[in-house]
Amino acid sequence: MRVHRLVRRNTDSGKQQPRYREMASHFDLTDLQLIVNIGDASSLTRGAERSHLSLPAASNRVKNLEEHFGTRLFNRNSQGVTLTPSGEAFMRHARKVLQQIEHLRGDIFEYSRGIKGQIRMVANTTAMNEFMPTVLSRYLAEHPDVTVELRERLSYLVVKAVVDGAADIGIVAGRPASGDLQYLPYRRDRLVLVTPTDHPLAERESVAFNETLGYEYVGLSEWSAIHAFLIQAADNLGYPFRFRIEVGSFDAVCRMIEAGVGVGVVPERAAQRYAASMKIRLTGLTDSWAERKLYVCVRDLYALPSFGQALVKMLQDDVPLNERQEPSADD
Repeated sequence: MRVHRLVRRNTDSGKQQPRYREMASHFDLTDLQLIVNIGDASSLTRGAERSHLSLPAASNRVKNLEEHFGTRLFNRNSQGVTLTPSGEAFMRHARKVLQQIEHLRGDIFEYSRGIKGQIRMVANTTAMNEFMPTVLSRYLAEHPDVTVELRERLSYLVVKAVVDGAADIGIVAGRPASGDLQYLPYRRDRLVLVTPTDHPLAERESVAFNETLGYEYVGLSEWSAIHAFLIQAADNLGYPFRFRIEVGSFDAVCRMIEAGVGVGVVPERAAQRYAASMKIRLTGLTDSWAERKLYVCVRDLYALPSFGQALVKMLQDDVPLNERQEPSADD
């Protein structure tokens, strides 16, 4: 990629008349990907590793870019690096350029036997654990030349990733008031309290979340979106909250609860599946956030490559009628 900048040479009286000369500077797709990788990792070292560059080579590329634009892209500190406002702007545009190139490659290569391309997805915990395995196994079987990068995020970070171009498709609980994305109705989802069968709350038909906070909690690890969600829900109520034990799956959460370690909040779909073989009890939560509508969100459905549109369609077609979220007046 060749970038040209016209620079006016200032002159004083009696010197050569003002004129413009062309300053040619080069930066390429490697530079764009490097800045994105450094920004995502908040580390020059890890950004260089992700870009398959040595640290001196990556540092030199960043230096050249900063000298060319006449502004710093990163602030360096002992913890790593952070983007400056200039760096954030560069990263935003770099994502768009890289995304368009990926879409171009996918649309063109689908006519050959080579790799079509990659789809980047972000989803909340429920979608990640309950819905994606079945859909993606079928999708990847039907599209052997497409790869999918799937990451788990809190719903507000799902939205941010799609808006910023860090992801192509997101699955989010709730629909933020934003005109930047298209929201496609997907599924209905409910969170429930899971307890041992002999727990004091086991005979209740429903319970408020704040009534459960006096008991020990079992939950997913801190890397899961639902972990942070429950901590935030407790904080909103003014309660301190921590997990007695953190495990790696809903299955492990329910097994710990069955063993009497504590209680937990789990998606109803998963809890019902485990309740068939475990001595656990499901109790409804009265809090409004426990009843959730899931949406598939994209920047522009028809701007996705054809194989991306095919995945969105498969997601929607996979929803059973009894779990389908009907469009509301706002959709």
